[in-house]
Amino acid sequence: MSGRFIVLLGPPGAGKGTQAAVISKALKLAHISSGDIFRENLKNETELGKLAQQFMNRGELVPDDVTISMIGERLTRSDCENGALLDGFPRTPAQAEALAEKLAERGEHVDCVPYIAVPADELIARLSGRWTCKENGHVFHALYNPPKQAGVCDLDGSALYQRDDDKPETVANRIRVYMDQTSPLIEYYTKAHLLFEVDGTKAIDEVSEILLKQLKA
Repeated sequence: MSGRFIVLLGPPGAGKGTQAAVISKALKLAHISSGDIFRENLKNETELGKLAQQFMNRGELVPDDVTISMIGERLTRSDCENGALLDGFPRTPAQAEALAEKLAERGEHVDCVPYIAVPADELIARLSGRWTCKENGHVFHALYNPPKQAGVCDLDGSALYQRDDDKPETVANRIRVYMDQTSPLIEYYTKAHLLFEVDGTKAIDEVSEILLKQLKA
């Protein structure tokens, strides 16, 4: 029996990581995060890791063929016998085509592409509400986990500050970049009749329930 391969899409702040963990556990699929694969190859100084490092050292983007080779190697491991949930890859239609080719070599294919959709203003509210304590890095959130006293850490009394990448203008730019980069991929998978959209503004458990119902259908 061939494995099942799911590509999970969603902008920063949509709760993609949380849902990826739920789906991979419920469906007994390996959770493949492109970020984890990069870190593993760099840390273990694999041939692909060394090659990627050369581009990174020059401040260049790692070419698709290197990234695809890393993903291809990861898919050959025993925990992918049942399939995998891909998180953070592919990012472009070219990468999607390459993934399709890699899977086709094994007589397999992408089964479906859930897209967790959340409006930009909601994403900004979620991501820009984060405040970090200076002393020990404890994290609070203006909406979901506010400190008892504004600007002060509940746990050690140190001042809270907002990291540059948590500031509203930085967050808005991250979301804009994601949407610009990902819209062709969304279009690609929509045309292939693989994409289905889930409302990511609902409660976490509700989003999980909808995703699993769709994926099991």
